[in-house]
Amino acid sequence: MYTAFASVYDELMADVDYPAWAAFYQTLLTLYGLREGKICECACGTGGLTLPLWKLGYQMTGADASEEMLFEASQKARKAGAMIPFVKQDMRALRLHRPMDAVLCTCDGVNYLPTQGDVLAFFSAAWQAIRPGGALVFDISTPYKLQQVLGDNFVGDESAQIAYLWKNTYHPENISVDMALSIFLRQEGETYARICEQQTQYGYPLEALEALLAQAGFADVRVFGDGTFAPPSPVELRWHIAARKPAQPEGAQ
Repeated sequence: MYTAFASVYDELMADVDYPAWAAFYQTLLTLYGLREGKICECACGTGGLTLPLWKLGYQMTGADASEEMLFEASQKARKAGAMIPFVKQDMRALRLHRPMDAVLCTCDGVNYLPTQGDVLAFFSAAWQAIRPGGALVFDISTPYKLQQVLGDNFVGDESAQIAYLWKNTYHPENISVDMALSIFLRQEGETYARICEQQTQYGYPLEALEALLAQAGFADVRVFGDGTFAPPSPVELRWHIAARKPAQPEGAQ
């Protein structure tokens, strides 16, 4: 995932207001007393959110499974004068050299985990990486979005330098969407270079996510709607979910 088109990812995501998204995450973190501190962002991609969070004063670490995406992120950080370590890691086996105040997974990162076992592995790895009293915060596209918005849909768009075709196939048996993307980059003259990418996103019921968080050891779970601090509606497209690692084990005195 996210390999061949890492160099054009930012252009495809140009309409995303990352500074506003970072400010929203800062407020979520503040709910858990984390106005500052060390944060690891899993599935950080090209660092679109990592850099704005760094600008807000957090000590950021970026982790992603794609070397190409991490290269783009490190180049952006260097140009910004940001000393941010970017590490190639599968978030299901996250291993960091120091405890984090928080672990984030943004922009649908959890949707790329194919089973509840994989989700639990990530939650458990995050729990190990977070100091007692710290928080895990992530967002995830809802099953409603996967079925009703992405579904068996086809979209396309074109700008001066790039065009794309995006075809989805929905699988109700496991709440997943296969996404086939064909991206065309304008070259010299009227020729185009084509990049093909295949991805799959998986949806999970909210009750399952809450149970997996509890199984991993998290408490104080809070769920919000898409970019709001209100409870999610039945037709919510994205959930923002936050949970705390208890300061001491349950039952400890």
